[in-house]
Amino acid sequence: QHAVPITFGWEIAEFVARLGKSILKIEELSDDLVGKLAGPVGSYNGPSMIVKDPEELERIYTEFLGLKPSEYSNQLVEAEHVLRLLLEMNVAFGIIANLADDLRNLQRSEIGEVFEYFAATQVGSSTMPQKRNPWNSEHVKSLWKAMCPRVVTFYMDQISEHQRDLSNSASQRFITDYIAGFTMAVSRMNSVVKGLQADRDNMAKNLESAGGKVKGGVLAEPAYILLGEAGYNDGHEIIRQITLEAEKSGKTFFEVLKTHEKEYADITAQLEKLGVENPANFFEHPANYCGLAAKKSARLAKKYRELMK
Repeated sequence: QHAVPITFGWEIAEFVARLGKSILKIEELSDDLVGKLAGPVGSYNGPSMIVKDPEELERIYTEFLGLKPSEYSNQLVEAEHVLRLLLEMNVAFGIIANLADDLRNLQRSEIGEVFEYFAATQVGSSTMPQKRNPWNSEHVKSLWKAMCPRVVTFYMDQISEHQRDLSNSASQRFITDYIAGFTMAVSRMNSVVKGLQADRDNMAKNLESAGGKVKGGVLAEPAYILLGEAGYNDGHEIIRQITLEAEKSGKTFFEVLKTHEKEYADITAQLEKLGVENPANFFEHPANYCGLAAKKSARLAKKYRELMK
């Protein structure tokens, strides 16, 4: 059910913030991968027969591969460096799948606030020519369902008896398979977001009809808050009765609110104190009540745009 109005930018800002943190973490963990050139059990037995400084030799070769020398290794390097990277990738994968779900739902006929870009030759449905299925978002969700459960194997591969058994040999070959699936989803979601288009008319229509049977009913919250600020102890009940009155009469919330002259005057006075522009008509349009959504969305976009540089 409808809650209170937000901007579409605020809906997207959620994923800017969540995915932004994850991207930065993936970058950090990618730079912290390690390797070894320290002999079969990691103690430099063999390399010490070749050079005076086996650790320097290891550093040269691992840096050539874009890695750091492992602080400790046996036959295997420490498992945690790769494990942490894969886990963070899975976190990002979940965020992308969540975005895909939300975008698919916003494309439902009864909501219809956004739609994916469709090429002139693209077929939306195999049997219903009028349909434009959000198949790219569906593809991302499907990839996540296939890849996400592999985290269990990543955890299990953390354990190797004395860092020397090869029970992880076969299972770890699928790490590249997982990363390929993840990057496919990233690429697909990137194309979805770049081609995403907003239906402003439908957004406005949905907003104006928000509040169930009472047009403008989503503005009940600020009304009772302002009554409370004006000193009313029963503000919530007063506004609840006004919404019931609006529902019975078929009038808008704003129209009925104005007939309660004292309460309306006290509410308007509170809005004037806050410096709200045109306080007398604040309740005419739900779009007037969106808090800091636009301002904070822009701030988050700017923050992560700078961090991504």
